[in-house]
Amino acid sequence: MTIEIKVPDLPESVADATIATWHKKPGDLVARDEVLVDIETDKVVLEVPAPEAGVLGDILQSEGATVLSRQLIAMLKPAPVAGEATSEKPVEAVADDAADGLSPSVRRMVAEHDIDVAKLTGTGKGGRVTKEDVEAFIKNLGKAPVAAPTAAAPVAAPTAAAPVAAAPVAPLAGRTEKRVPMTRLRKRIAERLLEAKNTTAMLTTFNEINMAPIMKLRKQYGEIFEKKHGIKLGFMSFYVKAVVESLKRYPEVNAALDGDDIVYHNYFDVSIAVSTPRGLVTPVLRDCDNMSLADIEKAIKDLAGKGRDGKLTVDELTGGNFTITNGGVFGSLMSTPIINPPQSAILGMHKIQDRPMAVDGKVEILPMMYLALSYDHRIIDGRESVGFLVSIKELLEDPTRLLLDV
Repeated sequence: MTIEIKVPDLPESVADATIATWHKKPGDLVARDEVLVDIETDKVVLEVPAPEAGVLGDILQSEGATVLSRQLIAMLKPAPVAGEATSEKPVEAVADDAADGLSPSVRRMVAEHDIDVAKLTGTGKGGRVTKEDVEAFIKNLGKAPVAAPTAAAPVAAPTAAAPVAAAPVAPLAGRTEKRVPMTRLRKRIAERLLEAKNTTAMLTTFNEINMAPIMKLRKQYGEIFEKKHGIKLGFMSFYVKAVVESLKRYPEVNAALDGDDIVYHNYFDVSIAVSTPRGLVTPVLRDCDNMSLADIEKAIKDLAGKGRDGKLTVDELTGGNFTITNGGVFGSLMSTPIINPPQSAILGMHKIQDRPMAVDGKVEILPMMYLALSYDHRIIDGRESVGFLVSIKELLEDPTRLLLDV
């Protein structure tokens, strides 16, 4: 009996999706629960597994096609009986491949570069192939990794302008172009950024922080912290704690506009900007006021890992009252972050840079970091925005305040 392969039920907020990558071709043997195709929405990547072992039949929707919830996209035929003609790999071998546990990002890179997985040596847990393994393999072949996560349109080499009735001029050696379609996530990011710029009265205010106290604290207790909690003590947990305490003092920054109403939130869900191969996403840490520093560090690590592997759920990306983005990890010294609608503010953290500072009439070299708060001036006035930023500065420059709530 032929089995229909359909698009999974899409979240309520998602109207349609795009076929991102087919991992099998018509005629390939597949094992039960082996991923057949990745379907990309503007929020998450959905993996569609094979409900039964069998042979992939006709593919009705190719890569790049727009599909709807429960739409038929392929047919799966029963596995051949012993003695019948089969494809190159037996079902047992396919099952072994499925057991490799390749993440979506690894499978996507393997498909883009047409790499035989059998040639890859896994260095991950249990011998699994990681993204770094694929990149190393590509580098050894003398190829450059391709950034585009979805199927690309045919490569078109540019040609020089030709005179009327003349044959086209051949392209210059080494001057080529590659045209690829934007992913749904990248389109959605572009839409939201334009929406924020066009629909909010956005303004950015700056301050700077002496990070020496926190750096001293991490150096003093970092090893003990890691032994007890099983995770390193980073900067982000301090940032989140300082933000939550400051939001309590300035509820306008934790509020949002809904038509002609201002909605004040009495909970503290903080979005953390995470860079992934598919683009920037902002998973949410919920009820941060009830989380310890260790809880925050573990949650951020978990969400960042899911983001890189394309396993974030819609629930993990939905909501959030305030966003923190840390461009400092990429070396940014200063920036003006864009608000994440419908939120009213976003905090930008930057690179920690040693700079000469005046302290009690003397010049000292201190590890300084610029803070940038972009906010919607329709709901947040200058007094609240500056006071909020100063509150974060005071809490981070004297972490004891976080314990004493002063």
